[in-house]
Amino acid sequence: MTALGTRLLNGRTATRIELTEMGFGGAPLGNLYRKVSEEDAQAALQAAYDHGIRYFDTAPQYGLGRSEVRFGEAIKRFGRDTIKLSTKIGRLLLDCEPDEVTPEAFVDVPQKRIVFDYSYDGVMRSYEASKERLQVENADILFVHDVCVFSQGSQEASDARVRELFDEGGYRALSELKDAGEISAIGAGVNEWQVCEKLLGLADFDCFLLAGRYTLLEQEALESFLPLCEARDVGIILGGPYNSGILATGAVPGAKYNYADAPPEVLERVRRIEGICEAHSVPLIAAALQFVLGHPCVKTVIPGAVNAREVESNLTVLNTPIPAGFWSDLSASGLVREDAPMPKETTCSAA
Repeated sequence: MTALGTRLLNGRTATRIELTEMGFGGAPLGNLYRKVSEEDAQAALQAAYDHGIRYFDTAPQYGLGRSEVRFGEAIKRFGRDTIKLSTKIGRLLLDCEPDEVTPEAFVDVPQKRIVFDYSYDGVMRSYEASKERLQVENADILFVHDVCVFSQGSQEASDARVRELFDEGGYRALSELKDAGEISAIGAGVNEWQVCEKLLGLADFDCFLLAGRYTLLEQEALESFLPLCEARDVGIILGGPYNSGILATGAVPGAKYNYADAPPEVLERVRRIEGICEAHSVPLIAAALQFVLGHPCVKTVIPGAVNAREVESNLTVLNTPIPAGFWSDLSASGLVREDAPMPKETTCSAA
């Protein structure tokens, strides 16, 4: 087992939840972009558990329920009380004809179509369906999924979903589930920090799952959102630490940034970061993964994996020693914001 640190999620309205510094993100096990065999999926989940990962995140969207079903099989082996579990609301999965299936970015999915629904009834129906697929009695954290511009297509559509969440009773449903002890924390899982800040202006949330918006390449969230989270003791679960790939692959031909080919200015910035990495013999991917954990609001980072080897690789990256001089040189270079908190010097903690 790898010795993983833990951090407390202790939001303003939360029961204290202990999360391992690395969690397991379930989108790839929904067959994101490519089919993953059941054998590889279960091996990935088992390797995560065997190496000490105790936080697992999934969603109905991921493979139209396939990820949740795979998690459910693994949780039966682990024991529900040995892990922390999150899933999401906002998409109902309805039976449909073959030509009505809405797979989004997933392949080899069940015959379902997605209907967005952030109402009271939609939240309750979604949560009950997730529990059935996961074969559990409860989740620890329930996220409002994808009310951001990136997912909804426009600011107007995003605003409409946020209004639906509050005007049609979705937030009330989340609050009732928490008050009843069904869940321990409520949050939102999105691709943009701006909508998180908007949600915090409307109500209390314990945490946010933020994908790709606080990385070695992006720190705009330090301007207002992350200080607000610090002031209100709101935790961040960080997804997408590699900005869709370029911070893992480096500035190679075809490198991806935010799900598209990286533009020239991003490639050049990454090359400059790589120069500092080379000077300190630090892998870029390790710097990218460990950087995000330098911020006190970030409680865990959740890279995905499709097999046991990728899980082990993620843990190796997390535990790669990085000297303090690397972080000071990175800060002095102007490649990251001056107010970005830097991690402490790391040493390998694998056991």
